[in-house]
Amino acid sequence: VRVLLFASYADTLGFDSLELDFEPPASVGDALIRLRSMPGGNRLPPRPMCALNLVHVTHDTVLSSGDELAILPPLAGG
Repeated sequence: VRVLLFASYADTLGFDSLELDFEPPASVGDALIRLRSMPGGNRLPPRPMCALNLVHVTHDTVLSSGDELAILPPLAGG
């Protein structure tokens, strides 16, 4: 699974993307647990907004090989 991080999340963890391998079944929540175990990961919020393959998803959404998971910081706009 390719994980994309943006803005403050990329700054916090020190990278803007990485590849993670999981044993099935794995969920978005499992990916967040893995990210939180990395240096700086403890500064991620408890329930960040996530998109899987460009679609907003919940943390219990199942991951598949080849997925792209984006961890999205709070968004504002007008």
